[in-house]
Amino acid sequence: MFMGTYYNSIDAKKRMIVPAKHRERLGKTCVLTKSLDKCIDVYTMEDWEKQMEKIEVLPQSDPAVRAFIRHFCANATECDIDKQGRLLIPQELVDYAGIKKDLVTMGAMRKIEIWAKEVWSTPGNDSRLNSEDFAKALEKYNF
Repeated sequence: MFMGTYYNSIDAKKRMIVPAKHRERLGKTCVLTKSLDKCIDVYTMEDWEKQMEKIEVLPQSDPAVRAFIRHFCANATECDIDKQGRLLIPQELVDYAGIKKDLVTMGAMRKIEIWAKEVWSTPGNDSRLNSEDFAKALEKYNF
């Protein structure tokens, strides 16, 4: 599982250093794609395949499923981690996430999320629940 929050940045060539704690689990190649939130999701190849298996059984007769597949798969790209532990983030994903320089990289169980620091820190960011909202959201799952 990926966990923890790290503050890092991208360089002029759109490369970021993958936090050392995550490098071994990610391996040499991973998949980057647009998240449903305004960030980038990073998956191991194994976990990407598991996601594809889940998506494969969704009813493609549903327009929302087709739109989700387009969002999730059409924007995905395989990326190699270089010997310095860096990952090249494609420009389209940089633009989608609003990344300028500073990043917040966080473990989110079976994936890593890469956020533009400015986006993550924005007041009212719906991806950051306060304690009361968090408790209410999990109540419906008996958690």
